[in-house]
Amino acid sequence: MGEAMLSALLRQGLSSPQDVWVSDIKAERRQYLKEKYGVAVTENNRQAATKGEIVVLAIKPQNLAEIITELEGKFQPGQLVLSIIAGARISTLRQGLDHKAIVRVMPNTPAQVGEGMSVWTATPEVTETQKQWASLILGAMGKEIYVDDEKYLDMATAVSGSGPAYFFLFLESLIESAVNIGLPRDVAEPLVWQTFVGSSHLLQKSGKSPAELRKQVTSPGGTTAAALLELEKGGFNSLVLQAVTAAYNRAKELGK
Repeated sequence: MGEAMLSALLRQGLSSPQDVWVSDIKAERRQYLKEKYGVAVTENNRQAATKGEIVVLAIKPQNLAEIITELEGKFQPGQLVLSIIAGARISTLRQGLDHKAIVRVMPNTPAQVGEGMSVWTATPEVTETQKQWASLILGAMGKEIYVDDEKYLDMATAVSGSGPAYFFLFLESLIESAVNIGLPRDVAEPLVWQTFVGSSHLLQKSGKSPAELRKQVTSPGGTTAAALLELEKGGFNSLVLQAVTAAYNRAKELGK
């Protein structure tokens, strides 16, 4: 996700390679980023943290304690810390880093192709100018929504953060079902993929709700009605609710 953000920043012209520093513990990763994007690289997190007005924390949650210890008290008051660390609460970052201007973001993986959905919030100390910066950065990766309460980020985690996996699982199941009724796999896969791509674009461009579009394609007594009846019998809506609730509860647990 860190690379997705870097790529978007440079692609949209929000920053120049010479103005970006990237820190990574792995030498091969540093070399890759330097060669591909032309940015400055270092293995020293403290050095990287002093280089810009915006510092992005894009690390694994299990490395957070180590990074906090390393960077505590190293930020200047005018710097903005933007965290995309899954589950890391603002209070944890604020206290551990001894810094007040923090933006916390819940992005998702389609950001890798500029089609992401990022939900974010900010501490009161983040200025309007810094909020505009954050909005531009996240907007470069797709869509972004600001919320005024951090609690909504756990909810967003369960919906948009984990959502791509739900989407891919349904596609997997639909492809296997198509193969099971006799379609060759090399026919079933593009059939399913384009159906979902086309349906997504139709939803975006039609101005209609998912429910309206579903009703349009569902003729009484027809094939779609027969399929939807089976999904209803299997408790499809209830299962989706249970899945999202489980993800939400887990997100809250991880933030404790």
